[in-house]
Amino acid sequence: MPHVVDMFPHRVCEIENAWIPMPDGCRLAAKIWLPEGAERSPVPTILEYIPYRKRDRQALEDGRIHRYVAGHGYACVRLDIRGSGDSEGVLRDEYLPGEQDDAVAALAWIAAQPWCDGAIGMMGISWGGFNSLQVAARRPPGLKAIITVCSTDDRYADDMHYMGGAVLMDTMGWGATFLGYLPTPPDPALLGDRWRAMWLERLEAARPPALAWLEHQTRDAYWKQGSVCEDYAAIQCAVYAVGGWADGYSSAIPRLMRGLTCPKKALIGPWGHCYPYESGPGPLIGFLQECLRWWDHWLKGRDTGIMAEPPIRAWMQASEPPKAEPGERRGRWVAETTWSGQGDGFRTVPLGDAGAGVLGLMSPQTIGMASSDWCPYGLGPDMPIDQRTDDGGSLCFDGATLDAPTEILGAPVVEFDLVVDRPNAVLTARLCDLFPDGTSVRVTYGILNLTHRDGHALPRPMRPGERTRVRLVLRDVAYGFPAGHCIRLAVSTSYWPVAWPAPEAVTLQIHPATSTLSLPWRRPKPEDAKLSPFEPPACARPPLHTVLRTPWRGRRVIERDVASGAARIVSARDRGMIRLDDIDLAHEGWGEDVHTIREGDPLSARTETRRRVGYSRGAWSVRIESRTELTADRDAFRFRADLDAFEGSDRVFARSWNVAIPRNGV
Repeated sequence: MPHVVDMFPHRVCEIENAWIPMPDGCRLAAKIWLPEGAERSPVPTILEYIPYRKRDRQALEDGRIHRYVAGHGYACVRLDIRGSGDSEGVLRDEYLPGEQDDAVAALAWIAAQPWCDGAIGMMGISWGGFNSLQVAARRPPGLKAIITVCSTDDRYADDMHYMGGAVLMDTMGWGATFLGYLPTPPDPALLGDRWRAMWLERLEAARPPALAWLEHQTRDAYWKQGSVCEDYAAIQCAVYAVGGWADGYSSAIPRLMRGLTCPKKALIGPWGHCYPYESGPGPLIGFLQECLRWWDHWLKGRDTGIMAEPPIRAWMQASEPPKAEPGERRGRWVAETTWSGQGDGFRTVPLGDAGAGVLGLMSPQTIGMASSDWCPYGLGPDMPIDQRTDDGGSLCFDGATLDAPTEILGAPVVEFDLVVDRPNAVLTARLCDLFPDGTSVRVTYGILNLTHRDGHALPRPMRPGERTRVRLVLRDVAYGFPAGHCIRLAVSTSYWPVAWPAPEAVTLQIHPATSTLSLPWRRPKPEDAKLSPFEPPACARPPLHTVLRTPWRGRRVIERDVASGAARIVSARDRGMIRLDDIDLAHEGWGEDVHTIREGDPLSARTETRRRVGYSRGAWSVRIESRTELTADRDAFRFRADLDAFEGSDRVFARSWNVAIPRNGV
């Protein structure tokens, strides 16, 4: 856990709520932390711009971060996106152009305040990391640097909705959570009697976000908007890209380092979808101190040495047995000057010798049950477990026993010479660390919807029986294989519940002699040993709060019915209930995801979600409940959802959706 700091170089005052006017008259709500005296001696400003409600549980993290940064001489602004939290308006989807327009207007307002010296930075994790990049591409005056954490440059190819053109089930989990956020009410303590009309407006406007994501199954204009990979050169301010190998977005950082032409720096640790000072896998670091070094350099012009260090720092993961619960991750920091994705060069080997015959496979539909979610948060049993059960239903290609330690850094690439017997097929490849005792650890993986083998814009069905060459790039990784271990490539035609299955069970044939695996080998470098250690994790004390119901880190239960062939995975997390004592506001949250499938029948796949979020103060209480379900037949996805809102014990809103969405090569 981070060390909590109470004393800072500057005393900090807080403005609980400030209204930032938009050009169309809408007002956005912000909380502001100011170092004492900033109105007389202006300081640089850091903006975080997200929809996660500055006056509920998010206030704990806001306080830890922004009070710490403000205590070191910065103004910090935490802004609720239009239609979220206490901001006016309606929130309809993620990363819309209007969201970026509002950010540009907010930055202009900030620059005009007496406490701001005109130098501004943006930071954020996930949504806030996305829009830091998106706003930077708009080049607003005064925005000199950003820190983007656990984000992406490509909203289609590398977000939680699609991977290799295959539908990811995280789109349902996040879609359910987002559906619960869309219609949450503003706080009556700030909005007075207007709160209820604003709440009902949000409820009336709510539409399950997953519908839009499923309606756009190819890389079209919907996804290109907000994908900074469309024009890296548009970003001219300095960019610090941060993430973790356990996070779903880790491969975006190497792409940013290759594509950006602005000043840039990268840090990839072992972490999940979290800030590196607060949650595992460890080791945790003094991330906020690192942020200050970045801000001091780019916003205050101080020589902190941060840009004299190697531009890329990554955690080289050491081999260790798998564990579902995140903990300390063995390894060491390594340094690079560039990221080609090939390490110090690819070493390519065929999957079989010249005399190897054709190998065939029809994977069980349950391959993938030993996986994690696409995006682990490091908050419970959400890491991959021993891969032996998945390996047993896959084609496995094992290398020779290693006679010396071997490290890779970059994106492994598999070239398949293959034949399939169906027009639609999902191909998955996992790179595993095979222990002498048979333990199998997933190192990295990749998924490719074979109708997207030539790109994500225009799916093209496979021709059954036709021999085809396919290239599958796995996710970037840094990993050290010990001597005595083997490197395994495991190939399957399903990966549930990470990805939605193809409409029909697929038989795959691979020609191993003409299929290859290319690994990005890395040699140890003297620079690695010269890296300065990070400071220990630290943060400010969060706002005073009382735990009314203890949260639990979550559970993941895998069940199989051998009689029916049905398999079921239940993931649940109770966020408990807390009260923010200063504003006497209580918040609770709970969620559950259930994935089911029956062996031999990909059309039996079903994902169900439930979410509940509630707010209360004295006699006032509101609660929002949502349920979603996704099934499919050969031709269409079948999406169902229910949204209910309660004021006290009275249901004040209810709406249901039942929508068929044609399948387009997925």
